[in-house]
Amino acid sequence: MTEVPTENTLQKGGQGKMKYQQLADHIMSLIEIDQLHIGDQLPSLKQLQQQLKMSKETLLKGLNELVEKGIVESVYRKGYYVRKKSIHHSYRVFLLLDKMNILREQFYRTLFNQLEDRADIDIYFHHHNYQVFEKLIKENLGAYTHYVIATFLKENVASLLNLIPDKKRIIIDLNEKGLSGNYSTIYQDYGYDIYHSLHKLKDELKKYDRLILVAHPEAIHARLVIEGFLHYCTEIQHPYLIQSEIDEKTFQKGNAYVTFSRYDTDDVMLIKLARKKKLKLGKDIGLISYNDTLVKEVLEDGITVISTDFEAMGKTVVQAILEDKIITKRNPTKVIKRRSL
Repeated sequence: MTEVPTENTLQKGGQGKMKYQQLADHIMSLIEIDQLHIGDQLPSLKQLQQQLKMSKETLLKGLNELVEKGIVESVYRKGYYVRKKSIHHSYRVFLLLDKMNILREQFYRTLFNQLEDRADIDIYFHHHNYQVFEKLIKENLGAYTHYVIATFLKENVASLLNLIPDKKRIIIDLNEKGLSGNYSTIYQDYGYDIYHSLHKLKDELKKYDRLILVAHPEAIHARLVIEGFLHYCTEIQHPYLIQSEIDEKTFQKGNAYVTFSRYDTDDVMLIKLARKKKLKLGKDIGLISYNDTLVKEVLEDGITVISTDFEAMGKTVVQAILEDKIITKRNPTKVIKRRSL
């Protein structure tokens, strides 16, 4: 166990800084000069209080700052121990995603590339499982400087998210309701996006008799997409239909489809039906798919997409972290016109 720093030592080394920051800086300096090693136990709170004449609250604030950066770990009923020696990164980011796919990969790569020299990023996945989500949140409270989280669960997760200090909380993709405090959220506005995207495609859609939205009820954002779709169709009086799955009985020349299935299975089924009935995609049948991929760029000479900009989302999250800003922002969505419409 290392020698306890004195109050004078802290003051000399941290002019102009708060006392808890002086304590954190001093412990980090001891690690840097090898007076503290990985696995070493720090002085107890009682020892620190007696020597430094600091309140328990101030000491805990300083120690928790080190815990958040992953430098020190708190062991229940035992005390604080040095966890790592490398302390050149200023931030430690807890990234919790629903799943990994090409689009999430774009977001993660943007985050990693821009924070590589500034932050440690630990990535976790909940796979839309509430118990997994709850376990990951509760087990990692107090261990990170920032928590970047995508939800998409059927259950209400507001109470779990509210366990995270608001200024450390960055919610992405779905704009969760019922959260307390002043936190960042960079979200997709699904109703707004489909309404304005369909308006951008209005001229192409005129040649189709009916616009069909394929909305799977298990999709968390289905209700929001339906609202925006209905807004567009009723406003311009375009005949429409909403289906939970592709129905071969209603598949006919003059239909234009909007799909947003998780694994693009609806796109594949529509292409198969078009081939089966000898209908030409982009002439007899229209297709608009959610979220762009390299495959959609070349499939059937190109699929028209409504796609959120995950790279832009990543850059905004980086801005919130590095500039210590609270950002509430609708993430931009683009329409890419291709041969399928």
